[in-house]
Amino acid sequence: MERPDPDALLDKIHREEEKRLRGRLKIFFGASAGVGKTFAMLQAARRRWEEGVDVVVGIVETHGRKETLALLEGLEAIAPAAIEYRGRQLAEFDLDAALARKPGLILVDELAHSNVQGSRHLKRWQDVHELLDAGIDVYTTVNVQHLESLNDVVGQITGIRVWETVPDRVFDLADEVTLVDLPAEELLDRLREGKVYLPHQAENAVRNFFRKGNLIALRELALRRTADRVDAQMREYRADQSIERIWQARERIIVCVGAGPESTTLVRAAARLAASLKADWLAVYVETPKLQRLPDAIRKRTLDALKLASELGAETVTLQGEEATQTLIAYARMRNVSKLVVGATPAFRWRRWLQRSTGERLIRAARDIDVTLVSSGTVRETAERGEAVARFAGIGGAGGRSSATSYSYAFGICAAITIVASLFVDHISLTNLVMLYLLGTIFSAAKLGRGPGVMFSFLGVGAFDFFFVPPRMSFTVSDTQYLLTFAVMLVTSLTISNLTASLRRQARIATLRERRTGAMFEMARALGAALTTASIIEVGTRHVAEVFQARVAILLPDSAEKVRQKVENPDEALTLDASAVDLDIAQWVYDQQKCAGRGTETLPAAAALYLPLKAPMRTRGVIAIVSPRMEELEIPEQRRMIDTFAAQIALALERVHYVEIAQDALVSMESERLRNSLLSAISHDLRTPLTSIVGFASMLAEGPGADVSSGPRAHELAEAIHDEALRMTGLVTNLLDMARLQEGSMKLNRQWSSIEEVVGSALSACRRVLAGRAIEIRVPHDLPLVQLDAVLVERLFANLLENASKYTPAGSPITLAAMAVETGASRSLRVEVQDNGPGLPVGMESRLFEKFTRGEKESAKPGVGLGLAICRAIVEAHGGDIGAYNRFGADGAVTGATFWFTLPANETPTIEAEAIEDVETGDAPAGKIDVTTPGPGAHTSPSTPTPPQPTKRV
Repeated sequence: MERPDPDALLDKIHREEEKRLRGRLKIFFGASAGVGKTFAMLQAARRRWEEGVDVVVGIVETHGRKETLALLEGLEAIAPAAIEYRGRQLAEFDLDAALARKPGLILVDELAHSNVQGSRHLKRWQDVHELLDAGIDVYTTVNVQHLESLNDVVGQITGIRVWETVPDRVFDLADEVTLVDLPAEELLDRLREGKVYLPHQAENAVRNFFRKGNLIALRELALRRTADRVDAQMREYRADQSIERIWQARERIIVCVGAGPESTTLVRAAARLAASLKADWLAVYVETPKLQRLPDAIRKRTLDALKLASELGAETVTLQGEEATQTLIAYARMRNVSKLVVGATPAFRWRRWLQRSTGERLIRAARDIDVTLVSSGTVRETAERGEAVARFAGIGGAGGRSSATSYSYAFGICAAITIVASLFVDHISLTNLVMLYLLGTIFSAAKLGRGPGVMFSFLGVGAFDFFFVPPRMSFTVSDTQYLLTFAVMLVTSLTISNLTASLRRQARIATLRERRTGAMFEMARALGAALTTASIIEVGTRHVAEVFQARVAILLPDSAEKVRQKVENPDEALTLDASAVDLDIAQWVYDQQKCAGRGTETLPAAAALYLPLKAPMRTRGVIAIVSPRMEELEIPEQRRMIDTFAAQIALALERVHYVEIAQDALVSMESERLRNSLLSAISHDLRTPLTSIVGFASMLAEGPGADVSSGPRAHELAEAIHDEALRMTGLVTNLLDMARLQEGSMKLNRQWSSIEEVVGSALSACRRVLAGRAIEIRVPHDLPLVQLDAVLVERLFANLLENASKYTPAGSPITLAAMAVETGASRSLRVEVQDNGPGLPVGMESRLFEKFTRGEKESAKPGVGLGLAICRAIVEAHGGDIGAYNRFGADGAVTGATFWFTLPANETPTIEAEAIEDVETGDAPAGKIDVTTPGPGAHTSPSTPTPPQPTKRV
């Protein structure tokens, strides 16, 4: 019995300790809404409650179902937290109250729910994680369409994309998952009976999402995802219990990819077998020291086979090992593989009795795994002959053969040993002379390579026979026992030579890997300390160039999403120049997030290899690599190393990007707060003296001494003072309102109001500004009541009317229209203020609503550009939208501008019976618009698209 791994035992103890301190998460998992997840969760919770467990209801969505409400009776519930959002009070799960209560078990329904803005966490699953960290057990529910990895698949099946998702790691880390399953027919029956949605909602659901085909597909996804999780738990249990025997609970296939020509045939056969069994499959290549010495042309076949397997849907794995069979069997047991697919390749007749094939060795070693042999015909035997000739001729890379100088050194060492031995042949026995030649074999193999070592073995045996075995100076042997000595000496020399060369190669490979691991660590540390994009480019370029002996270029996107080379490294030996980088290929790689260029299947004739810098949120750029030996970059180990470097660079770029965003946001917040504080201070300091000036000017103009005949000049001055003071008061009021709205200190006093009353109040307040203009009002009497802050909305109308009068010719008419608009299931009230002026500047339609923005940069018209910004703040505070556009006549000329805004009108107030009787009898309540005529009559603009409605002329 093997001794347990101490590190594995220690890791297991740590994991068990963390699990003991952390709460347990149980997920009730279903294919769709209505299968009974919440009902099953409440049933399980009541059983725990009856067992004496402290059970508390955090939040449960009953959707008005009586049977679900009945299960809540007797259970303690935490009151929801009221969070204000856009003027409305919304109920959310109270995380702080749950942590303070700290029950043994808490129920938190709908794990994928998005919390209201202003909550501690954006997602409910983050609330659940905090509860688990506090040691509280949690029961929750989730549907299959809410899993992040299956979200797009479900969207393609149902045609409906769900935006509330849960990361798969949350689902995988759950301590227990209970599948709540229901056949499609039963779920549709429950839907029709009104047990899932209300009757009118159920009809729409059946026509759209809840079609039978959709439900069957979702059910299959839920069953498969649950099976995947159970399979992962089984493999984890086998690893914890050190169980090596295969449990064939689920079909999983491994195809053994080698360096032979039958590799692609094996891959296709395994793909067909996996498809017929509906099983997962892996393509595994075990790289032994023997395979590492193969020529590049033969190794490329392996890479092509792995690429083909990846395209066919397999998981590709490259393993390192001394012996392929044992390495493969160990990995198969770890992954709980049920079937192995290998090639039944015929060997040369003279080799069949010397060495078993890979399939035969696997059959003998894997007694609990099914081994499938796939015949490749005579192609393998023909190819093997060609490969044997290629190896014998020394075809291959420089790393697979020794130089002629090494063979010369081996010959010289053999000659030197022979000369030394001839000097002492009369003083030492022939057995000790053999030791000298064995020592030379070890030295040659260790220092010169396998080939020189093998040559030295033959030379040593020949020299020993010719110079020292009687009769000397002849290959004739007088004593036949020396034949055994020669055979043993030759076998020993060859064995020592092979072992020494293998150890030498393994040491070199280990050194190379250690160097690359160290380089990866150094780059990770340097990238972690980098604070700017330029330093990240410099660090990434330098490390990638040094490790892979290549020239590198890092290309980042600009504001138009076009990749450009950012040359930050002055060392031309490391950085690619612009002529060597194809920006079109780099742009394709950035857009498609796929590799291209040399060694790939996309534009393989390119000189460079282009890899996307993919970060968790998005692709951050492209890295281009050009090496004198590009074929080495196609080795799987090299590609994994390059991908790791690219991922680290991408993560560093994303980190710096969000750091810059956070810094900009902080600066903007501080600037905005300083500006608002300044505006508030100025407004308060100016408002008091301005109010006094207005009062004194009114007293001077209307007092008992204000006789026009005796002092007309004084009366005009008083009127001018009064008008300018009012204008300054309006400006200060705008500054103060803007500061309050930005600080959030202004609270809405929303009441059910008629828009007609607010329009009347605004016209009365703007009587001085609108003097001499025809104001046409189109406000139907049957408009719905709207819940709004009448004072702020009156201010909104006043600013729009003042803006229209300021930027239109004197005496031109202004139209104010209101109408009810329905969009789908939502209803809103739309108000338009139309003028017949010169229109809005091109491209400024949306920017006009920004603070301190004016349509005319240099203008004699008074104002600082805050009126429309205040309008937008008021509308958004009510949950509406605002905008502006130009109107055009039949000749294409601008006929005026239209400013519009909408207010939500989905809710309907409760109207008392007495008020209803008044409306039916025609006795309208008081408070309607007082219509006066300060100016000439108005006419209806022909370009207004509003349908005929009752109008009032002011």
